[in-house]
Amino acid sequence: MTREREPVVAVQGLHVRFGEVEAVAGVDLAAYAGHSTALLGRNGAGKSTTMRVLAGVVPPTAGTVVVAGHDVRASPLEVKRRVGYCPDVGGLVPRATPWEHLQLSARLRRLDGWEERARDLLERFELGDVAHRVTTGFSHGMGRRLSVVLAALHEPEVLLLDEPFDGVDPIGVEATLDVVNDARSRGACVLVSTHLRELAIEACSAVLVLRGGARVATVTAGEMAGEEGARAYRGLLD
Repeated sequence: MTREREPVVAVQGLHVRFGEVEAVAGVDLAAYAGHSTALLGRNGAGKSTTMRVLAGVVPPTAGTVVVAGHDVRASPLEVKRRVGYCPDVGGLVPRATPWEHLQLSARLRRLDGWEERARDLLERFELGDVAHRVTTGFSHGMGRRLSVVLAALHEPEVLLLDEPFDGVDPIGVEATLDVVNDARSRGACVLVSTHLRELAIEACSAVLVLRGGARVATVTAGEMAGEEGARAYRGLLD
């Protein structure tokens, strides 16, 4: 295998336990630059826990996880520098405005000339009119859109979007799909977790199906499409 085809994200035998609960029970994953991969499954399938491990937020209990050349257990800070992460819940400061969130992110990452991109992203997600309003009164969908904006601001090498479509209106869905396509076109590695099959295959070319914390299949988006894909997906979850 050439260096160009080495995976940017490489996971082997991932297990994550919280006390007696095994949230992830053996996941293997390879994701590449310029491609997007979906983690698809029902609630409780282990998608969000896997994404938290990839983001360097939760350490693996067992297994090997390498993101952009760095082991998440040994170098979580290096992983965080290379990742843009939209968590499934939380991550926003209630009394801060979207613009203040972007300012903080830019300062922490020492970004220069970020303002124009920030304004463009806010407008794309129809958050421009509320850029200086505190997020306390934001709907769930507005918070999801802002989380995607924050993940994408610094054009990361690895973009992790955990349930970015949850409660989001069609304009937000379209803007998120545009962000995924933009990231792929500049050579980023993108992973999207969702329980929505149709959006998984629209956003990604490869689909990793999870059930009960374990990987049950890795298929192409085409194999998950249409009625045949719906039947195949139901079969994998039974």
